[in-house]
Amino acid sequence: MRLPAPDRKKQLLEIAMKLFSEQGFDGTSTREIAEAAGVNEALIFRHFRTKEDLFWAVLSDRVERRGRNRRMLELVQSEGDFREVLVALAETLLDRTDDDAAVTRLLFYSALRNRELSERFFRTYGQEKLEMLAGRIRVGIGAGHFRAVNPAIAARSFLGMIVYHYLVEEVFGVSHAQALSTRELAEELVGIFLEGISANHVMSSNGAGRKSVRVRSSTAVAVRP
Repeated sequence: MRLPAPDRKKQLLEIAMKLFSEQGFDGTSTREIAEAAGVNEALIFRHFRTKEDLFWAVLSDRVERRGRNRRMLELVQSEGDFREVLVALAETLLDRTDDDAAVTRLLFYSALRNRELSERFFRTYGQEKLEMLAGRIRVGIGAGHFRAVNPAIAARSFLGMIVYHYLVEEVFGVSHAQALSTRELAEELVGIFLEGISANHVMSSNGAGRKSVRVRSSTAVAVRP
């Protein structure tokens, strides 16, 4: 059946997504995609100049469709309570779908076999948010809310613990470890990041944001830049 160009392009993206996520970039040919779509291979190149362009279109289509990138940018730019910003960021990243798991596999394939594509993805969808989060941490350090750490490493550490949490499930097949809602899991991870797991810290809340107080010190460290 002859489809209108927009519908045909959408069909090709859907089929390419399935094959790329199952077989990887190198393991999937444009001929296979065309056969699965029931079209001539030349038709793919009317919509996408190269196989790399098709792969990128698949990635960006899934990212933009979920709206997660826009939501995360809004959060790191917001002036809200920093703990709540981190919880919302974590919750946004942890709200996973089957499509997200497929995108994760695509990114692993591209990182292993096509560094250019994975670097392009990071520059487009990761670098700005990471730098903005590091900026928020830097402000908190300047205001005395956090101890003097490397803001870039702190931002990577926060996002890294969240990403690893879903990687062990989506890539390594480890079953969900606890019966927590996405919100509860996000709060738990943010608490570990901000407060650590040392027994030398106790937590209190005064309604305006939590504080971490060292048991053997009178110095209180707020987490509200």
